[in-house]
Parts: sequence; C-alpha cells; structure tokens
Amino acid sequence: MTRHAPWAALPDDSRGRLHEERKATERGPRDAFQRDRDRIIHSISFRRLRHKTQVFLAPDGDHFRVRLTHSLEVAQIGRTVARVLGLNEDLTEALCLAHDIGHPPFGHAGERALSEALAAHGGFDHNGNTLRALMVIDCPYPRWDGLNLTWETLEGLAKHNGPVTDPGWALAEADRAFPLDLMQFSSLEAQVAAIADDIAYDNHDIDDGMRAGLLTLDQLLEQPMVEQGWRRVERSFPGVSRKRLIGELTRSQIGAMVNDLIAQTRANIEEAGIETAADIRAAGMQLGGFSPEMQEAERSLKRFMYANLYHHPHQLEAAEVAHGVISGLFAAYAADPALMPDHWRETIPAEEPWRSRHIADFIAGMTDRYAIARYRECVGPIDLPEGF
Repeated sequence: MTRHAPWAALPDDSRGRLHEERKATERGPRDAFQRDRDRIIHSISFRRLRHKTQVFLAPDGDHFRVRLTHSLEVAQIGRTVARVLGLNEDLTEALCLAHDIGHPPFGHAGERALSEALAAHGGFDHNGNTLRALMVIDCPYPRWDGLNLTWETLEGLAKHNGPVTDPGWALAEADRAFPLDLMQFSSLEAQVAAIADDIAYDNHDIDDGMRAGLLTLDQLLEQPMVEQGWRRVERSFPGVSRKRLIGELTRSQIGAMVNDLIAQTRANIEEAGIETAADIRAAGMQLGGFSPEMQEAERSLKRFMYANLYHHPHQLEAAEVAHGVISGLFAAYAADPALMPDHWRETIPAEEPWRSRHIADFIAGMTDRYAIARYRECVGPIDLPEGF
C-alpha cells in the first residue's frame, strides 16, 4: 500500500460527489479517486482528445502530439512527482488526464472563435467548459448528468491555474451546483498536475516544432536553459550526431524541471509549516512550484516558443482557417438548427443565452476532422493550408 504524506488528499476524507451513489452500484475494489480516473479514461470526452489539436491543427503526420497523447504525457510526469512527494497518485493522474477535456477543436483558435460567437452570452472558456463537459454534457449514467466525479477532482480542475476570482458563466454554473471554494488554493495534487502540464508542453512542443521544421536547434540554443542542457548532453554522448541527441535533450530538460519542482515544493512545504491537507488550502499561496531561477528560465522558454512556434506564420495561417471553420459552423447552426444531429436539434433551448450556449456545447465537443467535415457539409468548400 502506498504511504501518503500527511498533506496528501485521501479518498476517505473526500467531500463526496454531487449525487450520492449506493454501494450496490460500485464495481470492483477501487477508491473514490481511482474511480474518478477510470471514469475520465472511459468517457467520450477523453476519447475525443485523440483528434484534437495540441500544437498543429489536424496534423497529417502520425508522430505529432494531439491532446490525448499530451494528456498521457502530463499524467506520467504528474504521477512521478506525486509519488516522490507522497501525494495521492490517483487524484493527480485524474487531474492530469482531464485537464484539457474542455478544449474545442483547433485549440486556442477554436476557443477564440467560440468566445467571439458567445460574446453577448457570457463568452467561452476552455477551463469552464472542462467542468461543463464532465458535469453536464457527458452522460453515461442513467440517474444523473455528467460523470459525478468527486469534489476534489472537480475542484482541482476548476482551479487549474490557481484561485478564480472572476469565473465565467460555465464555471459559475458548476460552482453553484457543487460549491468548489473558488477563492482558495487547491490541493497540492492539483498544483502538481498544473505544473506537470507546463513541463510536458514546454518540452514536447519543442520536439514537435523541430519535427515540423518550424524550429531549429540553433534557435533553441539561444535559450540559456536549453544551451546548458545541450552541453550536458554533448558531454555525456561525445561523437553522437546532433539528430540522435535531440530526444536526450528533451528528456534531460524534463528531468531537470521535475527535480527542481520536487526540491522547491518540499522546501515550500517545510517553510510554510504544512502538516495537513487542510493546511495546503489555507496557506494562501501556491506551494507546488519551481525555484525562482527555474521559474524565470521556464518563462523565458515560453516567450521564445510563442515568438517562434505558436506565432509562426505557418501556424497563424492555419489558425485563421480554423477560426473560420468554427465561426462558420456556429453561424450555420444558429441560422438553421435543423443542420445539427437529431439529439442536439431536438434539445436546443428556445431562449437565449442557452440557445447559443447549446450550439457552442455541440461545436466544442467536435474533433478537428469532424468540424472540417461538418463545415464542408453545412457551409461549403474550404481551402486548407498544406499539412492541415
């Protein structure tokens, strides 16, 4: 049996689920957080992540990451950190696996289009939509909507980036249904999951960017953290070609960031005098995090990635096409709901803002390729950039 630290979240201490479940409905010897993880893995929302954008929109290449593979990589990092710190691995893994479920097709380009379409009706936010998908839209059970996840899992997802002072409508609805203490810091498991996300995409997006030819090693070596890591790798493997060392660079950087996260989080826990899980939420500050030096290096790397990959002309061109797909679909369904599948057409509300939000719910759940197909069917031809 895993030995937990005193400040770990324990399933026996959970605040429970929104809908009470009879013991007769339980299947197998699993605790509450293990059930949450399994419900997420078995959900339709999770399966759709295999065809949703991570960095490259609807990529042709088999080796590029998508939301699903990214989420699995985040879970691996998060679980490793949780194990070393004595946290609850199952809760950490559940949070890592579910953190991107609310993303619409085409990532941030799709989110921008839906936010504009819903500007008069509360906007659209992928984090709030994660809670909406898991609590309202994905309905595999006969007696309630949603997956009926524990309070701790929902709370960790709601506060993915820390306390929320101004929740959007979707998150506010979730909080009204099952109050999530939005103004407090979340569990240390949730804090670790959020940083595992940063570690994964900081490094794996570099790998994908180089694979796509949008980044070069020489560009990357202008970043001090990358340059230092590269020199370590070269010293460890003298005479090996640059191409063979790229993967080792990625692994080395992930290792350095993970080790820094573990050491700094331990130091923060000790300095804050943390003794219980309740102390984590009452601390009034984030305790899981990088050292100041690593934090600055990571921020510098992010700035580099935005300038050279995420805002690369090729990416911006593809994002504009993606934006047009989502905005075109929304306009088509708003003008003629009969274009929607039977279930969505038959359940569309008559009044605003719920009518427009219902249409956005449908579009947000689409995969990239399904959105493209529906656009061609409902709107017309579309000229996609090469590699889309």
